[in-house]
Amino acid sequence: MKILENVDLGARTTYRVGGRARFALTIESEADAPKVAQWLRGHELPPVVMGRGSNTLVADGNHDLVMIDIDVEPHLEVERDAGGWRVVAGASWALPQLARQLADHAVGGFAWAVGVPGSLGGAVVMNAGGHGGEMSHCVTAVQLLDLARGSVRWVPAADMHFSYRHSAVRSTDVVLAATMSLPHGSPDELRAQMSEIVAWRREHQPGGRNAGSVFRNPPGDHAAGLIEAAGLKGLRVGGAEVSTKHANFIQALDGATASDVHELIRRVRDEVATTSGILLQTEIKFVGFPEVSS
Repeated sequence: MKILENVDLGARTTYRVGGRARFALTIESEADAPKVAQWLRGHELPPVVMGRGSNTLVADGNHDLVMIDIDVEPHLEVERDAGGWRVVAGASWALPQLARQLADHAVGGFAWAVGVPGSLGGAVVMNAGGHGGEMSHCVTAVQLLDLARGSVRWVPAADMHFSYRHSAVRSTDVVLAATMSLPHGSPDELRAQMSEIVAWRREHQPGGRNAGSVFRNPPGDHAAGLIEAAGLKGLRVGGAEVSTKHANFIQALDGATASDVHELIRRVRDEVATTSGILLQTEIKFVGFPEVSS
């Protein structure tokens, strides 16, 4: 494993705002598990599993914590099984790249992931989804590294307790790999489907520095519609702005701070609660300050 000190944690997120972590610990193989646990016990600092930082907001300032990361070449195994494919993939795969790799192997059922900017590990943790698909539809088992015990185990999907943007993965677990069951597909049809998804997202969602959807969709409704109905598109706090393209995105503009983004999320949540009576819950992982939804 690798250990660094005074690491820019905010720069590792897609918001590109926020402060620094006291340490960063990089796991280089499954065999690092006991050493990682021993090091954490010796330093008594809370671990934060980072991944690609695509749904994380880090508070400004310095934080007494350990960023946990994985630096393992993403592996991919594709084997035929009854009625489809058995896929084993490393957690460090970027979802868009994995979706394209699987399409090349004639593996269907994963094209939706081309539009999700996170890693496979992060997608398992939050049961990411979109365009009619989500991780719970295909995951059969997850390999977890337990930071507290220094052990590695495979957990069947039945014990993952997947629900909307939720799983049983704990803050002291690191996803190392996932096994998936996926159907056969036509590479040409899958590539066409992915092109349509990418085009749709470019038309309907903003680029730039954001963390994707900020709030979960409440049952039977859409967070973006509630925010827009409250007249909040374009609302700004400092360098943070509610996107004028998609109301459930908050952009970090030039000069933005994490405090700007955090305060804007709070204001949006409170205003939507006032106008609609619905208290929106966040999808974002907050580091260094309490979740806005708490």
